[in-house]
Amino acid sequence: MLKYLVFVGAVVSFASALYYSWLTLKGRVQPNRVTWFLWFLAPMIAAVAAFSAGVTWAAVPVFMSGFDPLVVFVASVVTRHGSWKITRFDLICGGISVLALIFWVLSRNPVLAIIFSMAADFLAGVPTLSKAWTNPETEHVGPYIGGTFAAATAFFAVDAWNFVSLAFPVYLLLFNLVLWLFVRRAGHER
Repeated sequence: MLKYLVFVGAVVSFASALYYSWLTLKGRVQPNRVTWFLWFLAPMIAAVAAFSAGVTWAAVPVFMSGFDPLVVFVASVVTRHGSWKITRFDLICGGISVLALIFWVLSRNPVLAIIFSMAADFLAGVPTLSKAWTNPETEHVGPYIGGTFAAATAFFAVDAWNFVSLAFPVYLLLFNLVLWLFVRRAGHER
């Protein structure tokens, strides 16, 4: 019965992504488009790999960690003031992230897919991690609180306690928690 908590986590995560998207449309936050696009792509690949390896409910938070950024990315594209400036650093991180995804496509191995997806997701997130530390006023804790909660629900749905089931949810929990703390440290919890 506890495995259905992943749906509560998915709803919380989606609601926080919708709120962050609304803040983006209003110009109150400035998402980094490179990060948010790649945050859509990498978890989707990890979710497909997990589903193909037989992971069921525990992959729902991983799927949502890809779907939610797609919503934010679209919001940043449709508004003229909803994006943080993209720098060379962003593009380098994004390029390395894409290379990690390409390595997964070539490997066709679920374990490697998850490893490369985590690496790609982390590298895609480095620009936002840096921005959250240096300019926390351009961020909001919402999606990171929602992401932390959603990732935590995966542990209630795990059927087999193995790398394929646990790696990406553990990574998501820790990374979202760090982003949440980076934004919160400056008191910019808007």
